[in-house]
Amino acid sequence: MKRILLAFLAGCLVLGTNAQSFSDDFESYTAGDMLAATSPDWETWSSANGGADDVAVSNANAHSGSNSIYFASTSTNGGPTDLVMPFPGELEVGQFNLEMWLYINTGTGAYFNLQEAAAIGTAWAADIYFLDGGLAQFTSGGSLLLSASYPEDAWFKLRMENNLSTNTWEIFIDDVSQGTYANGSTQIASIDIFPLNGNQFYMDDFSYEFTEYVVPNVNGAVVGINNMNGVLAGQTATPAVVVRNLGSTAITSFSLMITYNGETFTQDITGVNIASLAFYTVNFTDTYTLLAGMNDITAMIYNVNGLESDDDMNDDTKVLTLDPIVPAPGKAVVAEEATGTWCPWCVRGAVFMEELSNKYGELYIGVAVHNNDPMTVTAYDTPMAGLIGGYPSGVVDRGPEYDPSQFEIPFLERIQIAPKALITHGATWDATTRELNISSTVTFQETVSGNYKIAFVLTEDDVTGTGADWSQANAYAGGGNGDMGGYEDLPNPVPAAQMVYDHVARFLAPSFNGVPNAFTGAMNAGNATTYNSMAVLPADWDENNMHIISMVIAPDGTIDNAYSCSIDEAVTAGYVSGNMVTSVAQIAGAKTDAVIYPVPANDVCYIDLDLKNNSEVSIEIYSADGKLMNAKYYGEYNGLYHLPVNTSAWSAGLYQVRLMINGIATSYTIVKE
Repeated sequence: MKRILLAFLAGCLVLGTNAQSFSDDFESYTAGDMLAATSPDWETWSSANGGADDVAVSNANAHSGSNSIYFASTSTNGGPTDLVMPFPGELEVGQFNLEMWLYINTGTGAYFNLQEAAAIGTAWAADIYFLDGGLAQFTSGGSLLLSASYPEDAWFKLRMENNLSTNTWEIFIDDVSQGTYANGSTQIASIDIFPLNGNQFYMDDFSYEFTEYVVPNVNGAVVGINNMNGVLAGQTATPAVVVRNLGSTAITSFSLMITYNGETFTQDITGVNIASLAFYTVNFTDTYTLLAGMNDITAMIYNVNGLESDDDMNDDTKVLTLDPIVPAPGKAVVAEEATGTWCPWCVRGAVFMEELSNKYGELYIGVAVHNNDPMTVTAYDTPMAGLIGGYPSGVVDRGPEYDPSQFEIPFLERIQIAPKALITHGATWDATTRELNISSTVTFQETVSGNYKIAFVLTEDDVTGTGADWSQANAYAGGGNGDMGGYEDLPNPVPAAQMVYDHVARFLAPSFNGVPNAFTGAMNAGNATTYNSMAVLPADWDENNMHIISMVIAPDGTIDNAYSCSIDEAVTAGYVSGNMVTSVAQIAGAKTDAVIYPVPANDVCYIDLDLKNNSEVSIEIYSADGKLMNAKYYGEYNGLYHLPVNTSAWSAGLYQVRLMINGIATSYTIVKE
């Protein structure tokens, strides 16, 4: 993972001598004591000290002495341990240093966060993840700000030196600086230690120290250069410089200069009134194209209130050292979000999915997998629900579960990994019959073997509907839970007439896990295989707002690579004949669920129908070369039906089932061994 480093050009701020500190080596407790119930300083999230979210003192492993505290969780949602250490108030200026020793078991991980406000649960200032494999990630607001390596199965010292006045955070592991950054929040009030599912770690020799800042008379400081984190090499960025009044006198005018790759831009700011300790953001209109490799962007404040120099020149300049991530050629990353109109927190997913789609374009492929609402595709929703612990949630390239607000972190990891295969699309589209034929050509970039699979998905943007089921529950209404992309200004629920849904999963072929053993034997570099799928789009689907997505799924279940394009783009590219893959999906227009199994079949397979209303049913089955193998009209059905199909005389291969429900056709696959 590339680092984004932030460093001062010159020395430290003037700090006062009024300092506060705390330390705990846990030696004053007896092993087995519940820490928050015993200590006058530690608390728990629920404030029920001694309850389920308290932690026991352990003598099984310690950095010094005999005691430490041990955190472990097997709960899907993390916890229940949830230990809190309040700091000396809501700190927004001054120097705050945090230190602890950690021992993280191999194959597990650790997590803690810094709370922004004294009332815990109000806002998260920072999230710190120690991932399985020895990677530490320092994040804020879902953005990755710095990454570093840590040793597993060994004690190591973590130290965070946070200059809250200038928003300069420096990370040390075993006394070696890992880099500095500007955090997304400049106020902290407590630390919350909360083991995520699978975490197992010890903590010992915990301490913090806080030194107050002495405010001079006139002092303007550059405390951040925003809009640069997460920007990939080759993308453009428009910087926003954050200025802070670190003096006692209001700032009424100043100038800014920003330089990157030999280009310098300036802005003169007048007619402002920035109070002491307040922030002011200057949005530049100039854009930079980020270069691969490490390059500095520098911002400097001068002419503060018309003065040649202010009272502290040490904080006038910031340097952001950019080392932007370089996407692997041909790589795209899939983020599958579990959501539903009934879920009041799921608007968070809609906001962050759209933000990342706008930011990363075709490199980011978002799929909104709906649950228990009119947009549900059961064959997608059911296996998706098995990967998550609650809503909203999701997976990126079928990896670990993340909240949608955190999707950018695994995206930036995955986009760097060279894919084993590249994908191209073709299609034919008949606007009269609404039949869409899709081709996906997969070309391997290196020799592979094993059970690689392929799956097709159709998504639709700008989806609307009428009725209560289309109204979106909204936990952010009224702003009590903070801002959320404008949803704080909308009611709860948001009426269907005001809702537009994007990235909606509409069609899945052949299943969530794809065609098994789609690429037989060893696939050598340069080998290409084409698969086809077909769908008849219901009349209320807008083909102009749809995307065709192909996913190559690796033997371990993760998505190796994916490709997305519009129907028009696929038609322009041209259809290529190949192996037929058909759908096991919900037929939305007919209010019907259909599943074909087993996969693969031997002598018989079954078509299970769940018909929500009276429906005329017929099927046609074709071989891969287009030969009609079976056709039957079943008449009018309603409810659950179990239809057998005799496959004993068929040759091994793929067969297409064309299922007609009230005149709406959907294609499925039978795989015969």
